[in-house]
Amino acid sequence: MYAPRTTPWPLVALFTAGYLAPYLLPTTVGRLERGLDLTPTQAGAVGSLLLLSSATAGFLLASRVERTGARTLARLGLVLAAVGYGGAALTTSVPAVVAGAVVGGFGSGTATTVAATRIAAEKDPHRASTLGLLSVSALAGAVYLTVPHLPGHGLTLAAIALTALAVWPLTGRLPGGRAGTAGQAAVEPAEADGSGAGRLPHRRSGMVLAGAMLLWSLAQNALWGVSGRIGVGQAGLSEPTVGVVFAVALGAGLLGVLGAGALGSRLGRALPIGGGTVVIACCIALSASATGLGSFASGEIAWNTFYPVVLSYLIGLAASLDPRGRWAVLVGSASALGTAAGPLTGSVLSAQAGFPVMGAVLAVGLVLVAVPMTGVALHAGGRALLPGAVRRRGGHPAAVLAATTGTPSGVVPEVGAPEQPVVEIPLDGTAVAAQGAYDTAAATRAPGAM
Repeated sequence: MYAPRTTPWPLVALFTAGYLAPYLLPTTVGRLERGLDLTPTQAGAVGSLLLLSSATAGFLLASRVERTGARTLARLGLVLAAVGYGGAALTTSVPAVVAGAVVGGFGSGTATTVAATRIAAEKDPHRASTLGLLSVSALAGAVYLTVPHLPGHGLTLAAIALTALAVWPLTGRLPGGRAGTAGQAAVEPAEADGSGAGRLPHRRSGMVLAGAMLLWSLAQNALWGVSGRIGVGQAGLSEPTVGVVFAVALGAGLLGVLGAGALGSRLGRALPIGGGTVVIACCIALSASATGLGSFASGEIAWNTFYPVVLSYLIGLAASLDPRGRWAVLVGSASALGTAAGPLTGSVLSAQAGFPVMGAVLAVGLVLVAVPMTGVALHAGGRALLPGAVRRRGGHPAAVLAATTGTPSGVVPEVGAPEQPVVEIPLDGTAVAAQGAYDTAAATRAPGAM
């Protein structure tokens, strides 16, 4: 039997609060440029500092969530996000805006770290991450429809701060201290006997996935950071029209996330990650070479439809490498580094070779990066996203528990294998034991002694 599946709404909300800043990066940078009279390079640098601060939080806190407590760290992150982004939204002093963006970015990274760690401990991390992406896509789409009609440099920053405040009440449902999860319960006994199961597992696969995710995110955000310039400068569209295209694209992303949730485990992870990345590469090439509304909208909408689908499977793959969520956090932080470097990369490539050549370079790079990511999805251990995985009641697949507690692998079905039928063996009769076959137990008697 399977335990009833519940929706981890506090984690979904925390995921939304942490991921909202990267989703709003283009409009945040554009607003800072126009509202504070910054150059494109200066405004982009502020956005990069924000994302670098977020990534730093992930690297620093990846192994501290269990020790400090998810509730404590989540509240700390939300406070930093509210204070940092809120302060930056209320001032026109450039140094104060930069400081607020850095503080807020660290808060976003802290919230994302806690959400990723706890989602990895869920019985269905793919479902939880899909719901998180659905939530953040919907909220970001609403902001993109609202912001172009209102003045001010700090509207997107204020939206992120208000989201952090709204999520705060839900943190009371998160565990404090070293409250265990199903994943921890499987690991901690092994640590007690010195088996070393507490060390970071699947290091080679995790490192490959982290490096690939850095490049994958860099390519995505190299285009995302200059998409507004492509729409206005190359495709000849007005800024409100470009904003509508972005909102529609994020709306299409909602459909993509819903599709990923409906698809679930039917195709495993390798095909959605590898095939989806190739499709994204084609979309990036199309968008970067757009010369009108049709081609620009088609590329952006198709790209934003597939991007969250692939991202949800990548998050699930990282979560499967370690039930404690450490790889999920480290891979997410590597992705944040790529996100931070993306706008600068896109600006340099487009300035040197033009938008179409930039798109072609990014597309080829994505196809190459798809190979190691698909390899990790095919060969890495951990919770497989396959139907029929053998589970204990309310816990993780039995094969994962065996890998962490020292159970002989021969007695545990292979992960993803179909469950074996139970066969009744009829007995002709019940043997009646003779009284002489039993004796009193004695602690000093050796086994087998008469």
